[in-house]
Amino acid sequence: MLKSVVFDLDGTLIDSAPDLHRAANVVLRSEGLPEISFEQARSFIGKGASVLIARVVEAVGLQGDPDAHPRLLAKFMHEYEREPALTVLYPGVIDALARLELLGCAMGLCTNKPEAPTHIALKHFGLDRHLRAVASADTLPVRKPDPAPLMKVMQDLGGPGLYVGDSEVDAETADRAGLPFALFTEGYRKSPIRDLPHAYAFDHWDQLPGIVAQHFGALEA
Repeated sequence: MLKSVVFDLDGTLIDSAPDLHRAANVVLRSEGLPEISFEQARSFIGKGASVLIARVVEAVGLQGDPDAHPRLLAKFMHEYEREPALTVLYPGVIDALARLELLGCAMGLCTNKPEAPTHIALKHFGLDRHLRAVASADTLPVRKPDPAPLMKVMQDLGGPGLYVGDSEVDAETADRAGLPFALFTEGYRKSPIRDLPHAYAFDHWDQLPGIVAQHFGALEA
């Protein structure tokens, strides 16, 4: 049977919080504003760059300035669309993807990261060699947790399968799409594991190929 596996990006395949934190603070310094902490930046990740900057605007008290969000977002995207400097792959990602290929899995990506930095990151880390279909924040008029981008990637791969992510947004997306969800517990979630609907949970990427084999093996049995 078809074995499709789709991944989230930030907090799942890559730990990009350091670069997002850096880019946000470059923007704030350019405006003569106080910087945000790493913990704040990490908590703002998950719903795309526009929402991240909206939370930055709120954090530094610029809600009353109607021009603040578009101005800071434009500056942020200028910083964001660069080669990753501080971002890293989570340990075991490349080996896991190679093992999933040996299992015959077709793999794709569904992320709320904008298209340009998505493809920069995929190429930088060599992830583009493994992913046959990609939906970013710009691919459709809607983004996660709307299930449409995830369903598009699944359809591009040839049919429904397993979604792998790290956050409340990912869990809701999979749930709304009616797809089984594998939760990477070391990403950017804010809620306890038990509060996120999931079929599987793992804390290291070397565990995922076994989960995928178990999942599709059970369906074939």
